[in-house]
Amino acid sequence: MRFTVSSTALGNRLSALARVINSKNSLPILGDFLFEVIDGRLHLTASDSEVMMKTNLELNDNDGNGRFCVGNHDLLEAVKGISEQPITFEVDQTQNIARISYLNGMFSLPVENADEFPQPQQIGDEATIINIPTPVLNDNITRTLFATAQDELRPVMNGIYFDLTPDHLAIVASDGHKLVRNKILNISSDQPASFILPKKPATLLKGVLGKQGGDVVIRFDDRNAEVIYEEGVLTCRLIEGRYPNYNSVIPQSNPNQLTVDRQGLLAALRRVQPFSNDSSNLIRFHVENGTLQLDAEDYDFSKTATEHMSCDYNGMPMSIGFKGSSFIEILSNFECEQVLIQLADPSRAGLVLPSEQPENQDVLMLMMPMLLND
Repeated sequence: MRFTVSSTALGNRLSALARVINSKNSLPILGDFLFEVIDGRLHLTASDSEVMMKTNLELNDNDGNGRFCVGNHDLLEAVKGISEQPITFEVDQTQNIARISYLNGMFSLPVENADEFPQPQQIGDEATIINIPTPVLNDNITRTLFATAQDELRPVMNGIYFDLTPDHLAIVASDGHKLVRNKILNISSDQPASFILPKKPATLLKGVLGKQGGDVVIRFDDRNAEVIYEEGVLTCRLIEGRYPNYNSVIPQSNPNQLTVDRQGLLAALRRVQPFSNDSSNLIRFHVENGTLQLDAEDYDFSKTATEHMSCDYNGMPMSIGFKGSSFIEILSNFECEQVLIQLADPSRAGLVLPSEQPENQDVLMLMMPMLLND
């Protein structure tokens, strides 16, 4: 079998697929890329047994169909080092070797039988289907990933929860201390359905979706999901279990509202945070008379820091503690100029919202407070 393909196009696709492959695999074949030439297109696949990603690209030339597997590391490193030019694969499956030639040289690699490569997980006939614009899905994954947990005792918290209701699609993540809830108001279903997308496939999707147009089609059943996007398909096993009732922890009445410049607050927190206690990372927010005061202290090392900034505030004077690093993460995942911080009292969760919501969306982030040592 012989075929010719663009070195740059192949390198880009292999780089994306390589993120699927684990450094250590239970089966040696899982360290390979699967190559399939079908009717003038090259189909590439990578898998770790639970996540499988497929993509394809057009060939410059080929002499027929065929399939084989080749180790990911050596091939990827070699192709990445070749400038844009056609590269030709000549695969001898009787000797199990592939010879790859380009303008200034050639190299050869062993190939393996493609029949040993795992098959994708099958989605049931009763699958639920969601169509979502690519930029919207990409933005929502980016906005929620940081809030997922790494909890062996509660694996349901380690992924992104997609909750399809008769009113909207909610995309949620929480680690128990912070929570992100995105409502997409123009996607709904009369038949409620939900699934928990693990962190790894979510991260892979974030890397390949970009800002390209078109829609992403998500098909899922009780165990598996299939995500069809412009350049390929990702299938994965879902996290099984019941996601907590996230709406129950979101306070319905936080009457004290603070409006502040997002970038200004983010910069101030980054300056003050290094002076907080390493273990607690506590930063005190005191708001009164149009001024927000940030305080950090670590008496063990005789470190303190204070910073003031102007804000709009309609409420009672209040001091409340938040974990500085988590608040920085929350502010970093907004794109608006100003944020609204809604507070009830120092013992209840604070809400952070963008000053302007994205079109057809309702974005909310929640931070649990920390006890102040007054």
